Amino acid sequence: MAAISREEVAHLARLSRLAVTEEELDRFAGQLDVILQSVARVGEVAAEDIPPTSHSVPLTNVYREDVPTPSLAQEAALSGAPDAYEGRFRVPRILDEEE
Repeated sequence: MAAISREEVAHLARLSRLAVTEEELDRFAGQLDVILQSVARVGEVAAEDIPPTSHSVPLTNVYREDVPTPSLAQEAALSGAPDAYEGRFRVPRILDEEE
């Protein structure tokens, strides 16, 4: 894999809307080259006979029975609210009507 050039780093910086100095272009080019080489090495290690996995160990979901339990009454839940309206929490509007 070819090394990443200063021009490519400058292009990436423009796309990312980052202001970088000339010295940073040189430093970032070297750092990005190391990152890309590392990613390429990982791709070389992957074998055809090894299935892709999301976790290194198998996961099993453990579910509990869904048993209804007593909860707060509506009045108790709203008792600490700064503002309530018709049995609900009232919050300040953050969007205009048109949106």
